[in-house]
Amino acid sequence: MQEPTFLILTALAAQPLHGYGVIRAVDELSGGEVKLRPGTLYGALDRLTEQGLVTVDREEAVEGRLRRYYRLSDPGAAALKAQIERLRRHATAAEIQLGKRLGDALSFGSATLLSRANTPSRANTPSRANTPSRANTPSRANTPSRANTPSRANTPSRANTLSRANTLSPGLVTG
Repeated sequence: MQEPTFLILTALAAQPLHGYGVIRAVDELSGGEVKLRPGTLYGALDRLTEQGLVTVDREEAVEGRLRRYYRLSDPGAAALKAQIERLRRHATAAEIQLGKRLGDALSFGSATLLSRANTPSRANTPSRANTPSRANTPSRANTPSRANTPSRANTPSRANTLSRANTLSPGLVTG
């Protein structure tokens, strides 16, 4: 589910809204990070209505214009709930991985991650002592270095070579 779709469904979760109300709610829900344009919103609402995730709640005339209110359908609420759970699992997995990288206890909202000190001991896992070290692998010391290869300092520079502009072709007479 795309982020704008998620936010549109979220905006409609509490109460029916008309198009402009959805735009404002999405802006507020996203902290101003997602700005829906009317064309994008109404295209998404048409698609969500076709999919049965959103239904038209009512229509009313305001200043001579028809204002359509949309509401979240039961299948839409189920899809929103499934997406919330999916995002929660992904966020938890990301927090755990970040905790492994940092090695400290991390706290994100209601989730607190354990530090390495609180995780099971590594005593029963193979150590690096039994794996080959870099000391036994060939080093760069045994490979030719750039110091032994000819440098550009020993090759003629362009300043010392004749350029085409300074040479005359045979048979060309100036004068």
